[in-house]
Amino acid sequence: MDRKQIDASEEQYDAIVIGTGISGGWAAKELCENGLKTLVLERGRNVEHVTDYKTAHMDPWDFPNGNVATKEIKERKFKQHRTGYVTRESHEHFFVDDIKHPYNEKRRFDWIRGYHVGGRSLMWGRQSYRLSEIDFEANKKDGNGVDWPVRYKDIEPWYDKVEEFIGVSGENLGLNVLPDQKLLKPMNLNCVEEHLQTKMSESFDDGRLLTIGRTAHITEGTKAGAGRTNCQYRNRCMRGCPYGAYFSSNSSTLPTAAATGNMTLRPHSVAYQIIYDEQSQKATGVRVIDAETKEKLEFKAKVIFLCASAMASASILLQSKSKRFPNGLGNDSDQLGRNVMDHHFHIGAYGVAEGFDDKYYKGRRPNGIYIPRFRNLGGKTDVNDFVRGYGYQGGATRSSVSELVAELKYGPKLKEAILKPGQWNVTLFGFGETLPDPNNRMYLDYDKLDEWGLPTITFDAAFGKNELAMRVDMQEQAVKMLKAAGFKNVQGYDRDDKKAMGLGIHEMGTARMGRDPKTSVLNGYNQVHACKNVYVTDGAFMTSSACQNPSLSYMAFTARAANHAAEQLKKNLI
Repeated sequence: MDRKQIDASEEQYDAIVIGTGISGGWAAKELCENGLKTLVLERGRNVEHVTDYKTAHMDPWDFPNGNVATKEIKERKFKQHRTGYVTRESHEHFFVDDIKHPYNEKRRFDWIRGYHVGGRSLMWGRQSYRLSEIDFEANKKDGNGVDWPVRYKDIEPWYDKVEEFIGVSGENLGLNVLPDQKLLKPMNLNCVEEHLQTKMSESFDDGRLLTIGRTAHITEGTKAGAGRTNCQYRNRCMRGCPYGAYFSSNSSTLPTAAATGNMTLRPHSVAYQIIYDEQSQKATGVRVIDAETKEKLEFKAKVIFLCASAMASASILLQSKSKRFPNGLGNDSDQLGRNVMDHHFHIGAYGVAEGFDDKYYKGRRPNGIYIPRFRNLGGKTDVNDFVRGYGYQGGATRSSVSELVAELKYGPKLKEAILKPGQWNVTLFGFGETLPDPNNRMYLDYDKLDEWGLPTITFDAAFGKNELAMRVDMQEQAVKMLKAAGFKNVQGYDRDDKKAMGLGIHEMGTARMGRDPKTSVLNGYNQVHACKNVYVTDGAFMTSSACQNPSLSYMAFTARAANHAAEQLKKNLI
């Protein structure tokens, strides 16, 4: 996937894909496999699979500062560091410099970004769940937001396709709220998690279930891409996986696209405008600034896929002004940049599990437990305080300082650490759905420009009354479940300092799909209503958030949209 030197004088491409993350990789793969000559633009540097995972095999004592954020890192990445987990020495190089890439906050928003080939597919949490018919119908039924223009049956075959290609491990449960998937063998629960699983089923009669997380890790066989094989249970995933055990664009979709001979990859390419032709009423290309030379370039194509991330794609559309679209390409509805959503979390409960001191576990499982949504599904699951629902993630571990202190790895202290590991701790933290709200938005500030002379993004978004009411129940139920299992010192928690949007890193909704062009930006195939050869398939298209991790849905919708675009092009319909 070496960078090809190209200039604006080359012949027109069939397709341009902006972004190389989870959505961009899938768009590139599907378009290239359909025979389209495709230019893939990435604003950041190139990252070669395996070669550029420089810290993948390093231990804590191999880092100059013990794998903690240094003062310099904190100063340069002060907003990224607010999360508390993305600025360790082992993976901070995959997250942006907040000084070099600024944004503004009317209300706090933790915008976590990775500008490089592969994007956040290198650092994502890998939890992979389908949305259900319940999720696709929710807006219409309770009157929040607009109706999804699709239903589960429309997306189901594309979920199948994506899962079979990327590899998702887990356990099917036969639940309407969490559809069964094409899954590889599940990772194992440990003894404390099995105990909680049993006690939950015995103690509650409202359908609560505990299962191992469904995660995009290969647990058997191999998958397509750059030599992908089984998970090694190292739990160093955010550094990049040399084994390709978890799905990333770099290990999977981009190598597959490149193998067709139809892909041209261009890093260091800051896309900022879609070029619109008033006469043909189509987009004709993309304007780009070379990130290194600051040279302005134009690339032409018949179809354009925006996969730059929900906020970046909305920013590009807002900057794409013309006589036809004075407020941004496709913004007839004034919904572009609005309806920002994220999942709210950092709430739940934790406790101590006694009576398991003779048991331990093997390896570092890069996965936790999952408790699917059990609220507002009818009957005794319904509550009056809020609509929609939430799920839980978490797990049980035995604490030991031996992993944190290098000196304990050697000599008598090592034996002692092995023979006397710490106590069993168990934690549940909820992920709650956020309702679409047009007042939760991002917009452009032309008075504050970045180093390429482009407007910066300002966020004005926060969780609302429904989310705050939901959080009360999320904490209460977590406490009840841990106490029902007989755990000790159970305490609920709600992190007031973690209530800002963005921390879930599931930002979505800025160019939502809908049935009516007056109230939405995209149609049911992710096309801009008024400019059908522009597709938006990252988190921007989401019409509601559900409570499941959304990346699998981005991939499924992207695969569907890319195949639709290929068919439309062949029929000369776009």
